[in-house]
Amino acid sequence: MAYEEILYEEDGPIGTITLNRPDDGNMFTERMCHEIRDCINDIRRETRTRVIVLTGAGDKFFCTGGRKDGMQDSKLYAGVLPVLEMYESIDRLQKPVIASVNGFAVGGGNVLQVVCDLTIAKESAIFRQVGPMVGSFDAGYGTWYLEDLVGKKRAKEIWYCNQKITAREAVEMGLINKVVPDDELKSATKHYALEVAERGAFALASIKGAFNARHGGVAGLSRVTHDLLLRAYLGSEEQEELAQAFAARRIPDAERFGH
Repeated sequence: MAYEEILYEEDGPIGTITLNRPDDGNMFTERMCHEIRDCINDIRRETRTRVIVLTGAGDKFFCTGGRKDGMQDSKLYAGVLPVLEMYESIDRLQKPVIASVNGFAVGGGNVLQVVCDLTIAKESAIFRQVGPMVGSFDAGYGTWYLEDLVGKKRAKEIWYCNQKITAREAVEMGLINKVVPDDELKSATKHYALEVAERGAFALASIKGAFNARHGGVAGLSRVTHDLLLRAYLGSEEQEELAQAFAARRIPDAERFGH
């Protein structure tokens, strides 16, 4: 697909989505949210890639939040940035998503990296939540998932005090996984992604589904039981015997169960 505000490229098993608005802090717009969602939905339907990297264009900004320019002036759906669709698409994708933070990750940009499965950042990267300073907040992914990463007290401090967090501080508190020298971010991200890509794709999808089931309610549980475990069961000796017995109107051979 052709995109206007993101870039997408593949390098072997790695697919990379780049937020491509560097002149405006790579802030997401209504269009960008939809393009990320649509791109990830396309990625769901192919088996070429096994790991996805999410990063920002340029060397200063990963993402500094969102803009509502051009949207309807409404308190209903048309006036709300579709960030949930973007976050949900990352959560639902059965492939690991690695945030490669190449600069400031502020506001919704920090929430975006929090939602990703893993995060690697360059040493000069800065993380910050500024919502209450500008009369805004994220009472969903930005609080639940942040609390999971750094604990309740620390998460509240991040939201209440809005301090700048260096990459070194971020890795120490568990907000991100790795920090590397600025000039090594691209190569280190590729190495990190390839390391993950060497693992079993089905096993990784199952693990991600299991983690997400905790917050996903019935949808999260269904992702594990229907999309993953059911797929492992279909085609098994037990399932085939039951299907054949049903078609033949005979009693199934229980000796073939449980193998």
